[in-house]
Amino acid sequence: MATGPMEPESGDGGESWPAVPPQELPGTWQPLLGRPALAELLGHPLAGAALTHMRRLPPAVAVHSLRTFLLADACARAGGTAYDRVGLLAATAFHDAGLVGRARVGRGGFPARSAELLDHFLAAHRVGAARRAALTRAVRDHMRPLPARDAGPEARLLHFGAWLDVTGRGERLVPGDRRRLSELAPTPWFAVSFSARVAACGLRRVLPAPPAARR
Repeated sequence: MATGPMEPESGDGGESWPAVPPQELPGTWQPLLGRPALAELLGHPLAGAALTHMRRLPPAVAVHSLRTFLLADACARAGGTAYDRVGLLAATAFHDAGLVGRARVGRGGFPARSAELLDHFLAAHRVGAARRAALTRAVRDHMRPLPARDAGPEARLLHFGAWLDVTGRGERLVPGDRRRLSELAPTPWFAVSFSARVAACGLRRVLPAPPAARR
């Protein structure tokens, strides 16, 4: 496997929400959008559509999603891990989408709902089945205590970034990054409000069911 982040896969055309120019995205995002890992992707159609969709999220959830991507990318760069950069940005944009809105959260809890929303988004952009499967699995499994042994790089990185941003777990792998990003785009008491949202969805349904129970 080649070292360094993978170049975005092409072929992301198709139906989408119209992309918003970066300068028209929320002001609280701008310090994070200027970070190289995000700035390099702003001209990509799938990245633009994912960021446009993120405007529907509560402000703190959207900022958490951007920080999650940047922390995941930092981990990938530190470890020389190749991954689907644009795809991971889309996954982070949707990974907590199931926490908001009025749609019923069923089996699998909000991660399953988030994965379903991501799959619809990716299908609208004509993203291939294998790529969609890897990205939706990353979202569906991101609340597991640890990534599955057979998880792909996108699943491992999304899991790392989300847990580091909320709990601080894994900070030794990218020392100082969490603090710097939190100072650039602070969300006071986010961990508390996030926990409340999770609890409201039904904690027993947040974690994926054991493989034997999936029928």
